[in-house]
Amino acid sequence: MIDYKYITYLEGFVTEKRRELFKKVLENRTRHFTIAIEDIFQPHNASALVRTCDVFGVQDIHVIEEKYQFYASRLVAKGAQKWVDFNMYNNSNTNNSLDCIKKLKEKGYKIIATTPHNDSCTLQDFDITQKAAFFFGVEKGGLSKDVLDNADGYLQIPMVGFTESLNISVAAAIILQNVHERLQKSTINWQLTAEEKNEKYLDWLEKSIKSIKKIKANYQSNITY
Repeated sequence: MIDYKYITYLEGFVTEKRRELFKKVLENRTRHFTIAIEDIFQPHNASALVRTCDVFGVQDIHVIEEKYQFYASRLVAKGAQKWVDFNMYNNSNTNNSLDCIKKLKEKGYKIIATTPHNDSCTLQDFDITQKAAFFFGVEKGGLSKDVLDNADGYLQIPMVGFTESLNISVAAAIILQNVHERLQKSTINWQLTAEEKNEKYLDWLEKSIKSIKKIKANYQSNITY
């Protein structure tokens, strides 16, 4: 349960301008779409993708680590890693790709493999009414067979040049910009719930206060029931 008195208490340590920015950003946050990345190991790509998710309002990133470890450079991410939520799948005794797919499907997401191959839907024809998790694969090899075999659909960005693929962060930016703009114009209930907004608002307040541990301890020591 959210402690609204605690939120009010923390607001006293954050400027009004920053509080209003948090509320404005939260109005454009979504879990209608999410991103899943499989074995992305180049820090520049990983970091740029994190920034893309923040810019286009995607709150959750699902990170699958099978062969390679994910690392987002702070210099490239520009602090975006503070404002999105990471869900890590890196159990050494589990097929992490299948584990991620299972958990996303349980939450009602369609698994959409981004690939120029197979029977792919083009971006302009993609149905935005469905909750979707866009999967992006390792830089050279693309998505694993596990993801491709268990996907509910395939998505491609139309290309007319000699190359048939885009940098992962660029592809994610094109897809998210497109679906974000279409969501904004739709009547789909794509925003976070009031409770989710309050939870993230509290989280962001805490992340904005340098001496949060001391301040939180002081609040808890003076709380009365």
